[in-house]
Amino acid sequence: MTTLIDYDKLNSANPQEKYGCAKVLIRIAQENPLLLYPDFPLWSEMLEHANNILKWTAIDLIGYLSAIDTENKINDLFPVLRTLLHGGQLITCNHAIFTFGLIGKNKPEYTRQVIDELLAIQNDTFDTDECKAIATGKVLDVFKSYGPNLRDTPEVLAFVREATSSRRDSTKKKAESLLKKIVNNDPTSR
Repeated sequence: MTTLIDYDKLNSANPQEKYGCAKVLIRIAQENPLLLYPDFPLWSEMLEHANNILKWTAIDLIGYLSAIDTENKINDLFPVLRTLLHGGQLITCNHAIFTFGLIGKNKPEYTRQVIDELLAIQNDTFDTDECKAIATGKVLDVFKSYGPNLRDTPEVLAFVREATSSRRDSTKKKAESLLKKIVNNDPTSR
């Protein structure tokens, strides 16, 4: 093991132990992803775990590990991450949106591919329109973090403009704010 974490706790029957361990792993990944990078194969396997919370943890871990992925291990995970992103399950999709966002920021050579995958959310099917609007809002959060550089990406502008007519008020407000930021280069837009 590369950390002081007992990974066997992830298989514990005790939910407090299992999910407590998952929380600690997320915190380590945020603060010092190098500690978890040697165990990349474990996180890759967990992407297909039957337990959703462990799957979501693995998705987030991969995102954080993208900051230090000098061996380009994430390349091999794109098909799995794409499936998780476009599977129509809202919470899994939201974690995948978060991770794709981190990959695009941490590995600029993937930014265009990430943007294309995130834009494709508009073609996905969810249980409800509300779920799709929530996922759209998460994509807007990622695009906001990319800054005004998106002005030169007509597909992103079209996506954002479309989102300004969302029935979900929070998604609509995010879209309006982001559109103002992108088009007017207004850094004060939230």
